[in-house]
Amino acid sequence: MSVSRVSSTVPVTRRGVMHGLLASAAAAVLAPVVAASWPPHPAGPDDLPFDEVYHGRHILGARTGVSGRAAVGGGEWQVTVDGRPLHLMRRADGSYLSMVDHYESYPTALAAARAAVDELGPSEQLRGVEAEGSGHRGVHA
Repeated sequence: MSVSRVSSTVPVTRRGVMHGLLASAAAAVLAPVVAASWPPHPAGPDDLPFDEVYHGRHILGARTGVSGRAAVGGGEWQVTVDGRPLHLMRRADGSYLSMVDHYESYPTALAAARAAVDELGPSEQLRGVEAEGSGHRGVHA
C-alpha cells in the first residue's frame, strides 16, 4: 500500500479520500432536507394584511392560503378597493402589477393598490368580474 503525503506530517490514503468524498456526498444530500425543516422566514411589513383609507377609497388586502384562509408570508393577495376586487399579478422579481396599470411594477401589494387608486381617480370604480357579460375586466366610468 502506497501512502502519499501532502505535507511532511499529514499522510493521504485512499481510505481518507473515500471518507472525505462520502462525507461531502452525505452533506449534499441532507442539505435540502435540513433547509426544508427550518421554519419559514418571519413576516415582514410587506407580508402583513392592510386595511386603510387612501385618498377617500377603502383599500383592503390580505394573503390567502390554499384553502382561502388568511395566511402570512405565503399565498396570493386578495385586494379590494371599495369592496371591488383588484387583481394583482406577481412578477418574477417579486414586484406586483395591477389590472389597472400593466406598465409599472410596485414593490408591495399595498403600493400597487395605492397606485391603482391614484390611476382610478375620484370617479372611476373597478369593474367586478360579474360585469354584464362583456368579459372585460378593468375600469369604467
